[in-house]
Amino acid sequence: LHRNIFPSNLVSATFRSYATRYRELKRKNITNESGVINETLTEKVPWGDEVEGMNILGLVVFAIVFGIALRKLGPEGENLIKFFNSFNEATMVLVSWIMWYAPLGIMFLVAGKIVEMEDVVVLFTSLGKYICCCILGHFIHGFIFLPAIYFVFTRRNPYRFLWGIFTALATAFGTSSSSATLPLMMKCVEENNGVSKHISRFILPIGATVNMDGAALFQCVAAVFIAQLNNIPLNFIQVITILVTATASSVGAAGIPAGGVLTLAIILEAVGLPTNDISLILAVDWLVDRTCTVLNVEGDAFGAGLLQVYTEKTMGKADGEELMEIKTDAPGPGKAVGEEEGSPLIKRDSPLPAVGSFEKESVM
Repeated sequence: LHRNIFPSNLVSATFRSYATRYRELKRKNITNESGVINETLTEKVPWGDEVEGMNILGLVVFAIVFGIALRKLGPEGENLIKFFNSFNEATMVLVSWIMWYAPLGIMFLVAGKIVEMEDVVVLFTSLGKYICCCILGHFIHGFIFLPAIYFVFTRRNPYRFLWGIFTALATAFGTSSSSATLPLMMKCVEENNGVSKHISRFILPIGATVNMDGAALFQCVAAVFIAQLNNIPLNFIQVITILVTATASSVGAAGIPAGGVLTLAIILEAVGLPTNDISLILAVDWLVDRTCTVLNVEGDAFGAGLLQVYTEKTMGKADGEELMEIKTDAPGPGKAVGEEEGSPLIKRDSPLPAVGSFEKESVM
């Protein structure tokens, strides 16, 4: 996790991340009196390597530091800030075009996984209880607990908020990747739920890497399932170890398909369970991982919504009024028509125009 926060190469961080693996090394041989080798002791040694998968956490940390540096430059950094603003808006337009193809693409993604299975009936019969337990847990957490938390702190209808991000949730179910759903999630929470760009584009990228509550829930169920499959009883300490390890390992899980299964081995090793049975989890992960991803992105969206409501109350805003945006309704005195809109990173030395000429600018 710490190595990913500070990537050694910014370009490689866009498609590769750092991970710790274990390899077995032979240490010594145990021989009897006649010199015959009876046993060979091996030791698991950790070693770091880069694996496929975007290092979002490292990119977010770099973006924060780089944004602070641009803010310190003052007028000299305005051109680069405007470039990134324009580049981001163009990306959002591309996302809106891609979404016209999303329903058809999602249908074929799910159908392709079903066709790959040799015997779907036998598979669902042997692992039916595990699948139902995971899906039921995700349903309770995603449609009862998370909405209840949102309602308690905001006193607003959480299911109306969920309806605003329904397109993003469907995409998360089809792609099984919270990273791939990130651009669409930003678009949905900003346009449908009124979340400020300053909040959504800061919270959601971090949540796509750190907030993996769906993966943590699935890993706990999978660990208990493997223990019961091997008739291994779990005591209270082992159950607590599973909970703590699953929570910690889910933070470092990659926002890619089957990203949670990769960290499941850490949990099994922590409580002494066999890791060979992970293949059974992989057999049905194509279905369980989709509900995990839906729960992950839903938690990110609710987090952005909570921060939006808290910011509105802190600023003395009435309910329903949007957070102050960086955009103009009409050119003010001394501002030419067609001039590009401002940015929270750009420091303005000129006095503000008359009230009413444009909305107030937020200060980061």
